[in-house]
Amino acid sequence: QVQLVESGGGLVQTGGSLRLSCAASGRTFNSYTMAWFRQAPGKEREFVAGISRSGRNTYYADSVKGRFTISRDNGKNTVYLQMNSLKPEDTAVYYCAADSQLVRPGIREYDYDYWGQGTQVTVSS
Repeated sequence: QVQLVESGGGLVQTGGSLRLSCAASGRTFNSYTMAWFRQAPGKEREFVAGISRSGRNTYYADSVKGRFTISRDNGKNTVYLQMNSLKPEDTAVYYCAADSQLVRPGIREYDYDYWGQGTQVTVSS
């Protein structure tokens, strides 16, 4: 099992940047495919970005491509989401997810077995 703890959320103005972090427990972090999802009020949780176990392959939702960057440091058991050029529509609770069975990141909630508690990101206009 793995436990995930997100941090780095907050309030930022349109056009600003934030970096989210997700710290994972355990010694086998590099065996987990990782992803970020988000959920805005009244909406379903949606895929934002995913990264392979090695970090060599990354995947993004069209809505964040070119603005967000996912990365991981397997030595620190941490995955990051660098968010630039933020827009009000990026306002959501952001969740970190992990799965040990995926060969490549999935885009559906049920692809992942482990979830963090979420961190709020609010972008003001």
